[in-house]
Amino acid sequence: MNKGRLSSPNSSRWSDLTGKFDRYMRTPMGMLRLIVVITLVNVALYHIPLYSFAIDNLSGLSFNSIHTLITLSVVVFIITIFILSPLLLITQKLLKPIGIVMFIGNSIALYFVQTYQVILDRTMMSNVLNTNVTEASSFLSPKLVLYVIVFGLLPCWLLLKKSVQNTTRLRLASFAVATVFAGLVLIYSSSSTWLWIDKNAKKLGGMVMPWSYIINTIRYQALLMVNSREQILLPPATFASNDKTVVILVIGESARKENFSLYGYDRPTNPLLAAAGTVALSNTTSCTTYTTASLRCMLSFNHTSSVFSDQYEPLPNYLQRFGADVIWRTRNWGEPPLKVQSYERDKELVKRCKGKTGCEGDGILLTGLEERIRSSESQKILVILHTKGSHGPDYYKRYPRRFEKFKPVCKSVELSQCTDEELLNAYDNTILYTDYFINRSIDILKDLENISTMLMYMSDHGESLGEHGLYLHGTPYTIAPDAQKEIPFIVWMSPAFEDKEGISAAQLGQQHGHSQANVFHSILGAFDVRSDVYDKEFDIFNNTTLAKKEDDTR
Repeated sequence: MNKGRLSSPNSSRWSDLTGKFDRYMRTPMGMLRLIVVITLVNVALYHIPLYSFAIDNLSGLSFNSIHTLITLSVVVFIITIFILSPLLLITQKLLKPIGIVMFIGNSIALYFVQTYQVILDRTMMSNVLNTNVTEASSFLSPKLVLYVIVFGLLPCWLLLKKSVQNTTRLRLASFAVATVFAGLVLIYSSSSTWLWIDKNAKKLGGMVMPWSYIINTIRYQALLMVNSREQILLPPATFASNDKTVVILVIGESARKENFSLYGYDRPTNPLLAAAGTVALSNTTSCTTYTTASLRCMLSFNHTSSVFSDQYEPLPNYLQRFGADVIWRTRNWGEPPLKVQSYERDKELVKRCKGKTGCEGDGILLTGLEERIRSSESQKILVILHTKGSHGPDYYKRYPRRFEKFKPVCKSVELSQCTDEELLNAYDNTILYTDYFINRSIDILKDLENISTMLMYMSDHGESLGEHGLYLHGTPYTIAPDAQKEIPFIVWMSPAFEDKEGISAAQLGQQHGHSQANVFHSILGAFDVRSDVYDKEFDIFNNTTLAKKEDDTR
């Protein structure tokens, strides 16, 4: 009798399967076939958002819809073959490293496109590349890890195990030419789909993996290289008066106008500002839907440019160069190159803030600010506070717990997993805290009695909270919803400032139609700056501008 342990049928079957799998993986696959396999995996596995968008925006699963889907698949296939083949002509050893990078990158990109409905164009890649480690960590979730394992590491493991047999460069080049030619013939024969594809090209292009994020990263870096040239200095500036003037510019983050009660929102998100005598300027739009370019627009004189770059000297540098004391404090990123006397990040300020009232969140930026202003010997002082504001997706971390007035709140970075009520509550609490922060900043100015002071608050862009399936911001401007473009523009003026400018809060509130272009010229006007770049048409405190806008509304 055999006393040895008998193997079960299941374990025997498993051994057979693993044996067959190992033999298959050790059997060399031709280079051309492996290229096709990798390309097909890319086409099928990572373009679910692309196909979903097409199905949602075409007439169901009609013949024309299926025809369009096939055309899209062929386009992605051709692009991948067209880019891969020339690289492999250098050395075929590149195939596996390229495939690994592509699978990992695609798995991460797929997660963000699926979860937040983002489009990976140059705007979005600018957002990604300007995100620091702290901000990036807020996006970590079990779902992201799962995407990387299933859509990234698993295909990489299979690719690494598979043996490959090289081919000649001539066959590789011939294959690439033949594939592209055949694909182009098929695309040309599908001309009936071109109109729809062209109409939706921006959205579709931002979903083609991995070329959307690779090409748009290259485009963004190219723009950075252009902008890295020495800044062009603006023409000389003089101050028409020597009156002491202090201006605070608060730059908000991801704050959308429709959630401010100052603009008619039915929740009391701005109780302090409503009582402080602020003016909420109506019909204000951002220049872009992402921080970097919006900041450049705010701080640039060149409001006619469609691309806001670092070519010209920004407002803080300009005023500093001609004698103003410029104080920049920040909890955020994406700022233009700055040359100012006082630049402080929250990590430096928090060391002086510990144990003091309000030493939390954006309140850190106000640490010792009044003392710093009073100690300045300059007659013109500009303070810029770049806040964290309502930056998502972890809105619940943007305010101290005592400001959690609206409950329950969303406490997941996977926003689609929260109810509409939870998401809105968490976001509205960030606006409530912004109300508190701005009011504290105004209190600092109020304590500077008999001095001409003014505060200006403007957000960098708005935010999507699930409307139309979109979250966060960064959608290409031409197709972005109003929620990402309509922003709050709030102004507070001291009595001394109103007297100096000859304008009242009531008069200021009568204006309509503003943009981030107003910031540069209005601050120059507040400091009585005389310069060739000053444009009174964009100065909200200019009486001529006010009179013209009153005439336009009649």
